[in-house]
Amino acid sequence: MRTKSSPVLRRLWRRRRHVSRGRRGNRAGEAALEITARYCRSEMEQYGRCVAASPASWQRDCHRLRLSMSRCAAAHPIVQQIRQDCAEPFAAFEQCLKENQASVMNCSDHVNAFLLCADQVKLSA
Repeated sequence: MRTKSSPVLRRLWRRRRHVSRGRRGNRAGEAALEITARYCRSEMEQYGRCVAASPASWQRDCHRLRLSMSRCAAAHPIVQQIRQDCAEPFAAFEQCLKENQASVMNCSDHVNAFLLCADQVKLSA
C-alpha cells in the first residue's frame, strides 16, 4: 500500500532517486525510503523542506535533519527486526559492494536476496 505523499516528499524522492541511481541499486533505496516515509513522515517533511530551500548547500545545511530522519527510521521496530533477521544477506550485499565498487550492478543478486528477506520479516506480536 502506497502512502499519499506531499509535494515536498515527491521532490525529495526524485532527488534521492537521482543521487542513488547506479550506486547500491535503486530497489534498496526505494525500500528504505518507503519505510522512512511511512514511519518518519514528520522528519522526512522537515528534511525535504530544508533540501528544497537550500539547493546549493543542502548537504551541509540539512545534515542535522538528515541524521534525525535516519535515527527515526533506524529506531523503528520493523527496521530493527530486518537488521536482526536479514543480517546475513545484508552482510553479503555489503561485501559484494566493497568488492565491486566500480560495477555495483554485479551485486543485484545480493540486493534481491536481502530485499526478499526484508519483505518476509514480520513483527512479533
